Amino acid sequence: MDNSFFALVALIVFLGIAVYFGVPRIIGQMLDKRIKQISDELDEAKRLREEAAALLVEYEEKRVSAEKEAEEIVTAAKADAERMTAEAQTALEDMIARRTKAVEDKIAQAEAQAVAEVRSRSADLAIEAARVMLTDQVAKKGSKLVEDAIKDVGSRLN
Repeated sequence: MDNSFFALVALIVFLGIAVYFGVPRIIGQMLDKRIKQISDELDEAKRLREEAAALLVEYEEKRVSAEKEAEEIVTAAKADAERMTAEAQTALEDMIARRTKAVEDKIAQAEAQAVAEVRSRSADLAIEAARVMLTDQVAKKGSKLVEDAIKDVGSRLN
């Protein structure tokens, strides 16, 4: 007999012993357990993938919302800046107008004061000139004026 026959018989005996002791059942259970473990891992991976996709969608929505909010903030800031610029311009124009008016009022007051001083000085000079002229006339024609005034009063009384 040849060696391959003994190898075949040994293989059949080995397989018989393995079947007798339930090795195929044990191997099947191990494979079933491994298949279940792999299936569970695939389910977990699928669940994690779905979670990641949901998070991606959520963060994308948050990003879009944040961009929109940032745009609104920039737009509001520009509007505020324009409004503040317009208010500042208006306030500046009002201040310039008030200061111009104040300066014009001071100039008008100074002009009026100068005119009043000139008039006062002119009146003083006129009074002084009249006094000098009357003094001269009274000195020259004083007695004649007194006589004429007496005659005039006399004629009015009669």
